[in-house]
Amino acid sequence: MLVKNAKIINVFSGEIHETDVAIADGIFVGFGEGYDAKKHYDAQGKFMCPGLIDGHIHIESTLLSPTEFCSVVALHGTSAVICDPHEIANVIGLRGIEYVLQSTINLPVKVYLMMPSCVPATNMETSGAKILANDISEYLHHRYRDRIIGLAEMMNYPGVIAEDKEVISKLLVAEDKPKDGHAPLLSGRSLNAYIVAGLASDHECSNVKEATEKLRKGMHIMIREGTHEKNLEDLIPLINDFNSFHFSLVSDDRDPIDLREKGHLDYLIRKAVSYGLAPIRAIQMASINIATYFGLKYQGAIAPRFRADFILLDDLESFSISEVFLEGKKIGSKNSTRIHFRRNNKNFFSSAAAVALMQYTMYIKTLDDPNIFAIPSKSNRGLPSSSLQVIGVIPGQILTEKRIIHAKLDREYAVADPQRDLAKMAVIERHHKTGNVGLGFVQGLGLRQGAIASSVAHDSHNLVVAGMNDIDMIIAARYISSIGGGLAVVSDGGHVKASLPLPIAGLMSDQPIESVTANLATVNQACAKLGDSVIKDPFMLLSFLSLPVIPSLKLTDQGLVDVDKFQFTDLWI
Repeated sequence: MLVKNAKIINVFSGEIHETDVAIADGIFVGFGEGYDAKKHYDAQGKFMCPGLIDGHIHIESTLLSPTEFCSVVALHGTSAVICDPHEIANVIGLRGIEYVLQSTINLPVKVYLMMPSCVPATNMETSGAKILANDISEYLHHRYRDRIIGLAEMMNYPGVIAEDKEVISKLLVAEDKPKDGHAPLLSGRSLNAYIVAGLASDHECSNVKEATEKLRKGMHIMIREGTHEKNLEDLIPLINDFNSFHFSLVSDDRDPIDLREKGHLDYLIRKAVSYGLAPIRAIQMASINIATYFGLKYQGAIAPRFRADFILLDDLESFSISEVFLEGKKIGSKNSTRIHFRRNNKNFFSSAAAVALMQYTMYIKTLDDPNIFAIPSKSNRGLPSSSLQVIGVIPGQILTEKRIIHAKLDREYAVADPQRDLAKMAVIERHHKTGNVGLGFVQGLGLRQGAIASSVAHDSHNLVVAGMNDIDMIIAARYISSIGGGLAVVSDGGHVKASLPLPIAGLMSDQPIESVTANLATVNQACAKLGDSVIKDPFMLLSFLSLPVIPSLKLTDQGLVDVDKFQFTDLWI
């Protein structure tokens, strides 16, 4: 095919030049005059942009199956993603990694995996599986060495610094493969040690000071702009002509509603440009920079020998997409793309592996005890304090604060307090029927009544519930267990107001994005009715409140975690 009259966005030279582009066998073979071809496509002066590459995403966070995710992002110009199947691996182990690999084979959107490094993420929560150094070595160097390209984010940075034997063994078996970092607020000599251990990137920078130190020390800075965690506006001022090659745009976690309504990396580019970043530089940060960092040869640029992934844009500033081509072939409408993607994997979708992964994964010991969420008052037991250590929500961040609040008591028990936006929270172990239930409080969800529950709870994905009374919380937990995982809203004395089933490991739907977003919108609307100031993405935030590798205070099935000290702490102060 010969693409004529295109304005090429050249991510190597940083210029835009108008020429014809020749494509054969799915790769660019050259540009200029004098080529002949079987097919001619007139770009009519449109901008020709390389396909976009997401360097860090958890597909599970979209609540979509991997194939459905790819069919959606293809229309937004995404040509490749580097995903960390950490979430599904924490539920069903290596089977989950196999599922992601097999369900995305032979797709126009190339799906590469980073081998999960933290399954489980810490010893302060109960995971559904365990992945050891030997497993990492087998998958990374032998079984899937062409598609598993490195070691995924090492969240256990205290374990790295303390030279934990198991953690270090995982870094060693990865050898010279890319190793992604995850070290929020880490600095000084501890950061030096983390980098010396081989962690070369970070997507957790939340301010210029933090990102500057990590950039100075040679880390590749992945600027994250997800649905809940948004760091783009804060970090844009750090980027200049000299250092831009050391930055990338990544999404990390993406709500399916945002994905459908706003887009994928195309949305991040538009937003970066709105904050003052030059369009070509934003495009570099979502294409060739990622490909270079991960060693993806011949992807992320329009040049001879590179894979013929490109986007035709009506306008550069607004990044308005006209057409998308992957491997030199035009991507069609939503329905035709979905049918094409599923047809490529028709053998997988009828396989026993796919059916097995749709089976029930909620193994809870019991939810019959009506007092399962009761929190006895320590002050009423003769101890001197009645103050609670509470998880404080920070809007727009997955970081939380430690807050000390005087407990509201109902006879001998601490209870939620709508007047102070204080909800009770529980994390229920759901993998091995241990009976573990972690109890605490969270301030900032905006609930005034009812309860919300989810089987999506980073990183071990136990069942997390937050609410204003125990009855609604218990009913919500029971309902999620009964449907095999998902999201639910309960109020008015135990009535289920809305739900979104997630039958694939309790993390993902098997339905098209239209169905998922409709159900999620209904769930969010039902949640909004539980208060007058409920946050925009309550379930996304709820899923991070049990993540014990992000400061400062989190709750797992084993108890309240002081992440700054990386140890359990008391609910009562």
